[in-house]
Amino acid sequence: MRSRKSPWSCSVSDPVFKRVVLASNNAGKLREFAALLASAGIDLVTQGELGVSEAEEPHVTFVENALAKARHASKATGLPALADDSGLCVHALRGAPGVYSARYAQLLNGGEKSDAANNARLVADLANETDRRAYFFSVLVLVRHADDPEPLIAEGRWHGEVVDAPRGANGFGYDAHFFVPSLGKTAGELDPAVKNASSHRAIALRHLLARLKDVS
Repeated sequence: MRSRKSPWSCSVSDPVFKRVVLASNNAGKLREFAALLASAGIDLVTQGELGVSEAEEPHVTFVENALAKARHASKATGLPALADDSGLCVHALRGAPGVYSARYAQLLNGGEKSDAANNARLVADLANETDRRAYFFSVLVLVRHADDPEPLIAEGRWHGEVVDAPRGANGFGYDAHFFVPSLGKTAGELDPAVKNASSHRAIALRHLLARLKDVS
């Protein structure tokens, strides 16, 4: 029986991937992904730089949101698109903030949408909890075009604990409150190079590039 050839018969070095749009306007994500993809020779540009608005994120799973964002960015630009949907999942909060990580405080009586407000709500919600286990979760979706029937999907988890007092000025989001026992520091205290070697996005990206190589 003849095996079906994958439509992904190309590699990350293929000219089609020389310029990829990141389906995000988040400056922190751009810094991380640009550093992670630099060695692959990929020119990463945010959708905001190309005048593309952010896609709606109405779904309750990371993968659905990431796919919606990737298709939206690719359709608007005509470029291959990389989308990340990620968040902090806390055991004691039954996985919250989860897909609502970026707007966690806003969900509470229309609160402010900011890192500071989100962190304040997180600490408040855990005030009476002794179980501080948590993990960052990232789903990456890469599409060659908006109607790509076989998007590449990869995920990564980064385990740690939530601490009340913020530590470190690096990173963004919940980084200053996310302590990584194996490193003895919060994500906010880590040198960017160290974070880029161990974070949930780094793990997911390594899996994505490996998958791209496997199907090439």
